[in-house]
Amino acid sequence: MTFDDRVRKKVVLDFEKLKVRGILTPDVGRSFRAEEFRVVKRPLLLNAQQGIDAHTKRNNNMIMVTSAFPKEGKTFTAINLAMSLAAEMDKTVLLVDGDVAKPSVSRILGFKSKEGLIDHLLGNVEDYHQILIRTNVPKLMLLPSGRRHHHATELLASENMRLLLLELAKDPNRIIVFDSPPLLVTTEARELARNMGQIVMVVEADNTPRYAVKDALNYLDNMEIVGLVLNKARMRSGGGYGGYGGYGGYGGYGGYGGYGGYGGYGGYGGYGSETKKKKGFFQRLLGG
Repeated sequence: MTFDDRVRKKVVLDFEKLKVRGILTPDVGRSFRAEEFRVVKRPLLLNAQQGIDAHTKRNNNMIMVTSAFPKEGKTFTAINLAMSLAAEMDKTVLLVDGDVAKPSVSRILGFKSKEGLIDHLLGNVEDYHQILIRTNVPKLMLLPSGRRHHHATELLASENMRLLLLELAKDPNRIIVFDSPPLLVTTEARELARNMGQIVMVVEADNTPRYAVKDALNYLDNMEIVGLVLNKARMRSGGGYGGYGGYGGYGGYGGYGGYGGYGGYGGYGGYGSETKKKKGFFQRLLGG
């Protein structure tokens, strides 16, 4: 029995409305935004193919998208990343609304669901397949956040959560994308990060303070793979990115920026303890 066979719920996403919101859809063809997310997803896919990280013992097919503060574009990034990943020939994607305090994925995608992640962790829904939702994007499934709960942090740190993540991640051809709460606002994001193989942090050009990026990264100091997406970046005539303290090119991490719709995504950089070049990316970003 496949992953899909036990999932009974389905929603039909309105592609035309999603396009207006700046969301990628399967029928979009080649577009500027689609190319931007191809740049973003490629290193994530390469890391995911490595399976369980030898050092952290975490599954690299589990990707958390977060930010320092709210309204920096993390949910739009998570949804567009999931849509782009779902276009891969040999991957399926599960998009999880992990922002349990202020869930936005279902609202942006235009559907409602009473039950979700928190309900399973509480034991109210024993079989997690009952809270998964298929979509009219063939390789994309959704896991809503479910009800709000005052012990959400403890639930995300529970044994039930650990077992669920192990079950979700065991298929090497499945990529799980978590839309997480902001790192500097709630403790839920830090609990999620403990189980993630890769972290994508969204930084809003001209808005996110450098100190906030540094503080957020400090919560992830035991992570081997942390990537950064500079959201709403402006392209300079020389090919570098402006709009975030005036720093220029990223040394090859990215190559796209732009305007239109929700805003351009420029510069994907990675940080890992073993890669000096990637570390240099963050040093340039943070002025260190």
